[in-house]
Amino acid sequence: MPPSPPSRAGYYQRQPTGYRAFLPQSLPPEPPVEVDLGLLSEADRALARLDAATEFLPNPDLFVALYVRREAVLSSQIEGTQSSLIDLLAHEAGSPRAGSPTDGGKVGQSSLPAS
Repeated sequence: MPPSPPSRAGYYQRQPTGYRAFLPQSLPPEPPVEVDLGLLSEADRALARLDAATEFLPNPDLFVALYVRREAVLSSQIEGTQSSLIDLLAHEAGSPRAGSPTDGGKVGQSSLPAS
């Protein structure tokens, strides 16, 4: 089977094993990429500090899980929920705080992986 007609993004081509692979077009050279070595160096140093900090954590996976929940709270607040990170953690622990909004369960659902 011949390759599909090329599009701006690329084209599909049948592979020897029978499946079709998408082959993207080459990226255009315009606008030219400008590398800011100062920003690149700053980002590299920040990643090195984060990597060093994880050496002192007894369980880095728990640290990451907390940040996933924090991001879920912030995303849910954009959608109008009223929960805080403390509300979500209390809800997950099974002891909702008195006077806290009831949106903790909604936020908790958004931090779980899709099944």
